[in-house]
Amino acid sequence: MNTAPIGIFDSGIGGLTVARAIHELLPHESTIYLGDTARVPYGPKSPETVRRYSREIADWLSRQGVKAVVVACNTATAHALSSLREQLPMPVIGVIEPGARAAAASTQSGAVGVIGTAGTISSGAYRRALEASRPGARIVERACPLFVPLVEEGWLSHPATRAVAEEYLGTVRSAGVDVLVLGCTHYPLLKPLIGDVMGGDTALIDSAHETARELVTVLQRHGIAAPAGSVATHRYVVTDDVERFERVGAVFLGERLTGVEHVDVEAGIVAGA
Repeated sequence: MNTAPIGIFDSGIGGLTVARAIHELLPHESTIYLGDTARVPYGPKSPETVRRYSREIADWLSRQGVKAVVVACNTATAHALSSLREQLPMPVIGVIEPGARAAAASTQSGAVGVIGTAGTISSGAYRRALEASRPGARIVERACPLFVPLVEEGWLSHPATRAVAEEYLGTVRSAGVDVLVLGCTHYPLLKPLIGDVMGGDTALIDSAHETARELVTVLQRHGIAAPAGSVATHRYVVTDDVERFERVGAVFLGERLTGVEHVDVEAGIVAGA
């Protein structure tokens, strides 16, 4: 049993969907969430730059005494997960493998769709994970870059968002996939709209939820789960623009965000907002 917090990080705000899933599934676990809002987005950055950012954040979280680290960013998972597992003494979980395994287990036809940012799709990380879990699967991928700004604008059911979804998802739908992986941490907020566009016969895999389920297994396997009845605390830290994170992040988290701190991860300096 271990009451130390779980570290969660993302390039910005989207990883709060992972934090929310963890809070719901593991109500006794404390967390520290770091959003690297000064350097978002990670997608256009080189793999080495993403690895460097991720190492800096992981080192900072380690100094806060976390017992496990969740990489709640698809791009950072794709480029930095292996190096973080080598760097850190505690368990490190990414968002790609749990979603891919769930999709591989759910498909009946072997046809799986994956949507994500351009960086995540071009990395090939989901394709590799799916092929490892389900050899011979037919994988249809589609980058959906406009979904992120639409979600952050709060246009979750706006006609413009539906029009964009119809454009993006048309080829995936026509390919006959029976499972679609939501391969970006922003996309769970569009789940009702995406499900409607794809049709009721397509199962949607929420990587945030699957990552939280994976975390349950990892904590139990390592014997570091918090005891039942523990009072959880949740700390939120960003590298820039506290005000916007509190405002927009509340949509992702499903509750009001206050007391967000600002940190310079390179200098290790934290200041209360």
